[in-house]
Amino acid sequence: MTGDRSASAPPSDEVDFVSGRTRVYGIVGDPIEQVRSPEMITAEFVRRGIDALMIPVHVRPADFDACLAQLKRVQNLDGLVFTIPYKRTAVALADDIGDHARTIGAINALARRPRGRWVGDIFDGMGCVEAFRRRGYAIRGQRLMLIGAGGAGAAIGIAMAHEHPRSMRLFDIDPQRAADLAVSIRTVDASIDVNVGEPVTTGIDILLNASPVGMLTDPRTPVDISAIEPQVIVFDAIVKPEPTKLLSLAQTRGCRTVFGREMMRGQISKIVDFFSAGATDAV
Repeated sequence: MTGDRSASAPPSDEVDFVSGRTRVYGIVGDPIEQVRSPEMITAEFVRRGIDALMIPVHVRPADFDACLAQLKRVQNLDGLVFTIPYKRTAVALADDIGDHARTIGAINALARRPRGRWVGDIFDGMGCVEAFRRRGYAIRGQRLMLIGAGGAGAAIGIAMAHEHPRSMRLFDIDPQRAADLAVSIRTVDASIDVNVGEPVTTGIDILLNASPVGMLTDPRTPVDISAIEPQVIVFDAIVKPEPTKLLSLAQTRGCRTVFGREMMRGQISKIVDFFSAGATDAV
C-alpha cells in the first residue's frame, strides 16, 4: 500500500523557530488582542535571519510600573514596543529618546543598548506617512482632519506636519492634549493653518483616525461619515478588526482608504533597524 508516509510519522518533540539562544522582544498594551506586531515583527526578524521573536504582553495600568521595572531586568529581553495606553507613560523608562519622541513626549519602541542603557523613539507617524507614500497619495497642500492626539495621534500629526499640508484640524477627548499638539505642529511648519475643534467631514481632503474608537468589538465610529465626500481619503490606525467599521463605511461612500496594517508595514522595517542597532545582551 502506498501513500503519504508523513501522515503516520510521529509528531516532532521540537520546533525550529525558538531556542535558548533566541532573543526576546515584547509588545505591551491594554488591551493586547488587537496588535499585529508579534506576527509582523517576528516575520521581519525571520526575513533578516535574526534569531528573535516578539510576544504580546498584557499589562494592566495599575501593574505597569512594577511589571516594566522587572521586565527590563530580563537578560535576553532586548526591546519592547508600546501600544494603547502606554506610549506617553513609557517615556519614563528610557535613559534617552530620539528627536521625534522628544517633540511628541511619547515612545512606541524601547531598545536595550550596551551597558544596560535603554533608548526610546516613536515610529507611528513615520509609518503612516510611508503608507500614504506607497499608495501614491499626496499630503503636501492637503486639508487634514486628525482625530486623536495621544501617543499615536501626536506622532502622526508631527510626521504629517513634516509633509507640509495646507491645514490640520485636531480633535481629542482631552482638549488640552489637542492644543499641545497644535503648538508642536506649528514648531515644525508655522505656515500650516492649525486649529482645534470637533471632528468634521466636510472641507477636508484627508480624514485620519488615531483614536481607539472602533477597536476590536467596539461598534462605534469616531465620526459620522454618512455625508463624507467620496474624494476624501480615510485612514484608520486601528489594525483589528480589518477593515474597521470606519473604513467599511468610507468605502461604501466611494472614498479611498488606508489601513492600519499599512501603517504597521511602513514602520516595521524602521523598528527592527532600531532594535538591531547596537543590540547587546551586556548589562
